[in-house]
Amino acid sequence: MFETVFRSADLPPAERFEAWRQLAFASNGPTEVRTDHASDFDVTLRMLELGPVQVSMFTCPPLRSDRTPKLIRQSDPELYHLALAQRGSVTIDQAGREAAAGAGGLTLSTTSRPYLGQLIADQDRDRGEVTSVQALIPRALLPLPADAVDRLVAVGLPTREGLGALFAQFIARLATDTTHYAPADAARLGGVARDLAASLIAHHLGGDRVLPPETHQQTLGIRVHAFIHRHLGDPRLGPDLIAAAHHISPRSLHRLFQSQGTTVTAFIRHHRLERARSDLADPRLATRPIHAIAARWGFGRPADFTRAFRTAYGLPPSEYRHLALHDEPGTPR
Repeated sequence: MFETVFRSADLPPAERFEAWRQLAFASNGPTEVRTDHASDFDVTLRMLELGPVQVSMFTCPPLRSDRTPKLIRQSDPELYHLALAQRGSVTIDQAGREAAAGAGGLTLSTTSRPYLGQLIADQDRDRGEVTSVQALIPRALLPLPADAVDRLVAVGLPTREGLGALFAQFIARLATDTTHYAPADAARLGGVARDLAASLIAHHLGGDRVLPPETHQQTLGIRVHAFIHRHLGDPRLGPDLIAAAHHISPRSLHRLFQSQGTTVTAFIRHHRLERARSDLADPRLATRPIHAIAARWGFGRPADFTRAFRTAYGLPPSEYRHLALHDEPGTPR
């Protein structure tokens, strides 16, 4: 995974704004960027190259970006731009529409049409700064008709629930922490971002019928995995509950997991055990009874938990906890 981190404090004040502008807007094509803080520009930028998809996060003073017809004729990388405001707000004026997204809001734009974008700080709460997470996705990679997608530019996309929440949480977490990913994961993560974006846009265009089957299936898998992780502690979690929550048949759900080389039950059991194992090794939970940890992660019968734990890790939970908390060699990790 190719990662770039830029901190304006590493440069002399007179060089900061231009250095950041060239880096942050290099992928967007020629863009006019203006700010009242060019002489004292304080910014941090983290940029991830995930194959052809780019995800970035930055905190900076308010600014205005303008992509004119003349600049588009000079160069157009043909990208879709999804911007998630985290502090302050993002506004985009494009295709005769204007969308304003406060903290948690998401907007869509394209480099192929003129636009005017603004980052606006909430002076009362944000210390005059704006934080935004952004995803740049090539138009050619989004498996949707371009003329249909363009109907959603400069339209606010909700992120409180459903696909909007899933997409926003994914890119925000990715932009914040990549410590658990290897370089080889970059293209796969970019593919996940693309598929989530495609499903989100398709949903607002009238449903999954505009998606190709393979993209729909991949996104369904992501949604199902996220649902399972959110409900691991529910002892009722099983194929029937999961299938009903996603409006598919249990048979379709089982086929989905078969294509991933596992089963629904095995996937749930593995992740419940991993959460329980993490709790057993946590010094802050050293006094919590093992049966309480088991129950927290959906194991209703302590004997079933002990048996499953021993099978997975080669020793009972009590012995694992002792070894982990005393940092003894040979503890399974």
